Amino acid sequence: MSVDRRQFLEACSATGLSGLFPGVLYAQVAEEDESPITPEHVAAAETIAGVSFTEDERELLVENLNENLDQYRAMREQKIPNARAPASTFDPRRGGAEIPDVPPSDDGATVSLPSVDRPSADEDLAFAAIPELAHLLRTRTVTSVELTELFLDRLRRYDEDLNAVITYTEERALETARRADEQLAAGEWRGPLHGIPYGAKDLLAVEGYKTTWGATPYKDQQIDETATVIRALDEAGAVLVAKLSLGALAWGDVWYDATTKNPWNLDQGSSGSSAGPAAAVAAGCVPFAIGSETLGSIVSPSTRCGVTGHRPTFGAVSRHGAMALSWTMDKLGPIARSALDCALVYDTLRGADPNDPASVDVPFPFDASRDVEGLRVGYLKEAFSEEYDNRAADQKTLDVLRGLGVDLTPVAWEPGVPVGALLSTLDVEAASAFDELTRSGGIDEMVRQGENTWPNVFRTARFVPAVEHTQMRRLRVDLMEQAHAVMQDLDVLVSPSFRGETLGITNLTGHPCVCVPNAL
Repeated sequence: MSVDRRQFLEACSATGLSGLFPGVLYAQVAEEDESPITPEHVAAAETIAGVSFTEDERELLVENLNENLDQYRAMREQKIPNARAPASTFDPRRGGAEIPDVPPSDDGATVSLPSVDRPSADEDLAFAAIPELAHLLRTRTVTSVELTELFLDRLRRYDEDLNAVITYTEERALETARRADEQLAAGEWRGPLHGIPYGAKDLLAVEGYKTTWGATPYKDQQIDETATVIRALDEAGAVLVAKLSLGALAWGDVWYDATTKNPWNLDQGSSGSSAGPAAAVAAGCVPFAIGSETLGSIVSPSTRCGVTGHRPTFGAVSRHGAMALSWTMDKLGPIARSALDCALVYDTLRGADPNDPASVDVPFPFDASRDVEGLRVGYLKEAFSEEYDNRAADQKTLDVLRGLGVDLTPVAWEPGVPVGALLSTLDVEAASAFDELTRSGGIDEMVRQGENTWPNVFRTARFVPAVEHTQMRRLRVDLMEQAHAVMQDLDVLVSPSFRGETLGITNLTGHPCVCVPNAL
């Protein structure tokens, strides 16, 4: 059935879509037809907002609402780049946490490189830990060019099955590797990442290469800058070999060209949205990769693919040059084979950046030789108690910690705020980040369409009242204070990846997370 423009406007008017909540579909057709909002529109829209007004109150509202609609149109004429953050900046310290005062001499990762021989098989070399590779490079037992060619070859060989690579950066990689070899031969060692290849999630800009964000509307996009984290890794001498896949606009494992697969089970997606980074690390195609997390995008694929993911404290790593999804929840962090490998990468990435107003200097007094005995470790008792997949392995993990001399403290935590409601913050911020894409109809080019996809979320977010969004932000501070009260007497809180509300809570509060494999 075809519906002409006038019929569509009348239908929108009948449901209130053109009134109190000028949604995206209405906005696309209403720019030329500026029929005024009426009290009838307000009455229809009240159901969506969950409010009720009298007839007199509706009469008073309409003039202001028509003025608002004019203001919305004026704002939409402004071209706001995706990277432009709102005026207010999220600070995880609002909950009561403080940045510790650490002497400069103690700040940074302290790791001894193991004395190892070069493996006889390249397969073993591909799965070597970062400290082992660093030793081999520093002693000139292996060259950076050799490693770079090895990992480029593995990426090409296995990507036919994995679909983890969007763009190879071979020319840049070999140039960086040759420079690293020259520096190492001259006795210049920049640290444990010097000469080591890696991959980056393709929401990070690299000058001279496309940055697709995994989405059809951006598949040919080039951004003329290089993300701060990539520049930090350049300074450390690391070698970028590929830009790796992400679920479109940082959701899931489906991107514009394929579905990224789990190397352990090719019938299964890798999960996401840091799909390519997790799959490539698990398959021995890169020693480490840079991912991002807003709500599970490091934790979920790391869990699925059996690798270690580190989601840093919000603000500890600059996001400049990364696609913005949620300015108050986006974090960048490493995916690697172990927590130690992640620590070495994080130590390179961390630090304040004037280009990211949320970034701060957070000390990292990490000593890999420290004994875990004496650490104050809590565990969410209820999360481990009921039957669920992987429960046996999770229980063994607790037993291993006890065997290491860790005194485990059971923790019970029932958040006093509706966590699910607060997570709508992500939906609203993401809809803002991709407002122009939605209004232009470009969102229709996305591969995934349906109820539980970005296109529908962006449209739905149009109907979240501004007052409710502000209430979410206020209640979020309450949640942060609760989290601080739970954590202030603990060094670590242990939880299964997806049990309870821990994943949502800690992404809202800005707490860090390390996700480690404990079973296939």
